[in-house]
Amino acid sequence: MTDSTPTTGALMLDAEALYQTLARQIERIRTPETQFAGITSGGAWLVQRLRQDWGLGPVGTISTAMHRDDFAKRGLAVTAQTQMPFEVDGAHIIVLDDVLYTGRTVRAALNEIFDYGRPASVKLAVLVDRGGRQLPVEADIAAARLQLAAGQSLALARAEDGSFSFRLKPSK
Repeated sequence: MTDSTPTTGALMLDAEALYQTLARQIERIRTPETQFAGITSGGAWLVQRLRQDWGLGPVGTISTAMHRDDFAKRGLAVTAQTQMPFEVDGAHIIVLDDVLYTGRTVRAALNEIFDYGRPASVKLAVLVDRGGRQLPVEADIAAARLQLAAGQSLALARAEDGSFSFRLKPSK
């Protein structure tokens, strides 16, 4: 085990292996018309990697900064701007994120998507569903499902070579 591989009980999370699992699961549901968008930053990293691995056309990046319900507390974080380089109206979109927790980031991402148009469908794919939902949001695809203590946070990291790892740290 390395310092970047968190454990929960006896569970070890290998971010690279989970990425491969997630890619296989997405491959089963994608069609030639499917568009992809990743939530900044971990989800955007995942969708960029899929684009590279699969030779996809342009993919989207979704910033949730302007739709967060904790904007007054968090302020405007330095984050990438939303880019949707495809027609959102009528599109079938798979949104990627690294960790699904309360559902609030996904809610903000959906609001941001609808600022660009009305998609035909949106599916959510995540590396890890850690439970603890505060909103009725469920991932269509999750490479792993686990429970973390309320005082813990799981974050995806990306190395210079593009490989993924996880950091387990105390929540803020």
